[in-house]
Amino acid sequence: MPLDHYVTLGRSGLRVSPFALGAMTFGDDPGAAGTGVEESERILDAYLDRGGNFVDTANFYTNGHSEKILGDWFAARPGRRDRVVLASKFFVNLFPGDPNGGGAGRGSVVRQLHDTLRRLRTDHVDVYWLHNWDRNTPVEETMRVLDDLVRAGKVRYIGFSNTPAWVTAQAHTLAVLRGWTPLIALQVEYSLLARAVEAELAPLALDQGLALVPWSPLKNGFLSGKYRRGEAVDSARAAFVGGPTEEQHAVIDVVRAVAEEIGASPAAVALAWLRTRPGTVVPIIGARRQAHLEDNLAGLDIALDAEHVRALDEVSRPEPPYPASMHGELRAMLQFAGSTVDGEPSTVYPPLLLSDVRY
Repeated sequence: MPLDHYVTLGRSGLRVSPFALGAMTFGDDPGAAGTGVEESERILDAYLDRGGNFVDTANFYTNGHSEKILGDWFAARPGRRDRVVLASKFFVNLFPGDPNGGGAGRGSVVRQLHDTLRRLRTDHVDVYWLHNWDRNTPVEETMRVLDDLVRAGKVRYIGFSNTPAWVTAQAHTLAVLRGWTPLIALQVEYSLLARAVEAELAPLALDQGLALVPWSPLKNGFLSGKYRRGEAVDSARAAFVGGPTEEQHAVIDVVRAVAEEIGASPAAVALAWLRTRPGTVVPIIGARRQAHLEDNLAGLDIALDAEHVRALDEVSRPEPPYPASMHGELRAMLQFAGSTVDGEPSTVYPPLLLSDVRY
């Protein structure tokens, strides 16, 4: 599947590439492991030249430099901006000492978007994400101001990131019932080493027709193929993200085995696995070098067979948290008293995880 085989992002008319390009690493910032302007532009060129059209950033990535690099690139190439789905995020306070400099209140959202549009040198963003839950702001205030910004033409679509399922459901339902702009996608941590999203957020997305846009699909590079059991971890990288645990190595070993069997990289296998998940799943791939981008795009070129998917599912399946842990076999036994329902004996229902849903 090439990058120009587009998918529809949730319940919307927005078509995006099957992999988004993450620009978190774009820019020079002393506190982040960023990529310089020239390399960032080469990565962007390579992604867009191959038909990619979905670029994701945030107001605080490399202290705003990421947005500025993207804005300068598009400004120097008239006509390219309208062919790209450009997404950014709000929430993080970039103004120390100002309690209204971040968060999801009306004034702060308007101000953050103003600054983002200035750095991006554009009059709108195509997707505007709430980056994290603001527990101090009523969710109806956030949804109303986002709807106002959509109606003003400054935002086309909205999504949530890193927000509890109950808050997300409340916000989305409120928007639907009041005729405001609803959510179309959720940006979440999701990978073979991070499947907690399958307990509540992913089922919510599937039920409501929301796309999932996974960040860190290679779990800090643990699934990239750079880590082997028993080998020393690069000290500089270890200081930044640490190293895999023994439980994570068990998953990494299977990923590597599948990769060797089909002649692909571990990164490609991990990304291909995400494409097997139910619903619309559009991973965000990041890169500090153009070569990293090419390695990740290989995840579009392979298709895992049922046995490979089953092996990866089983080794990485997490224990469902409460109350999801009570929604499988125990629920069926309590509800149906051991009888057969819809052709299946209730006593063999597995725990209800999204990975068990098949069409």
